[in-house]
Amino acid sequence: MSKAAASRSVATRILGLDPGLRITGFGLVDQLGSQLRYVASGCIKTKDGELPGRLKTLLDGVREVIATYQPDVVAVEKVFVNVNPQSTLLLGQARGAVICGAVSCELPVAEYTALQVKQSVVGYGKAAKEQVQHMVQRLLALDACPSPDAADALACAICHAHGGQGLGGLAGVGTRRRAGRILA
Repeated sequence: MSKAAASRSVATRILGLDPGLRITGFGLVDQLGSQLRYVASGCIKTKDGELPGRLKTLLDGVREVIATYQPDVVAVEKVFVNVNPQSTLLLGQARGAVICGAVSCELPVAEYTALQVKQSVVGYGKAAKEQVQHMVQRLLALDACPSPDAADALACAICHAHGGQGLGGLAGVGTRRRAGRILA
């Protein structure tokens, strides 16, 4: 067995997805313990046209990425509410298409809010897109910043690798206190 195949056999491959109706970013990382290794990233782009055709493009695109890179798990960014309800509805449909693409390939799907993703990667939940791009570049030792959509998808994968708990933190057992009360 080759060295790459041996390291891949014990690594977890995470596919991050940043859903969008026009552009859906994807990013893959391999996690081996606390180490992350960049695998690939890019965008699935839809052409202007009827909504059903665009959703099919997203579904097929996610399936193609999965078939090509064979991830073990998928991490998807949750929808945020826009000022425009129509935009929120369309984004939700795009998100549904990419989730269906993952589940149709029988992969588990984890979901994270934009706040969780940014907190995990940048350390600040309201970080700007440029900050996310630069931190993804640094964390994965990339030669250049990925595109904003690919960077968001890679950030989602990194967030999943970190347990969704913040920069480098893994989920742990314990309690939190606030104003003298114990929270679950």
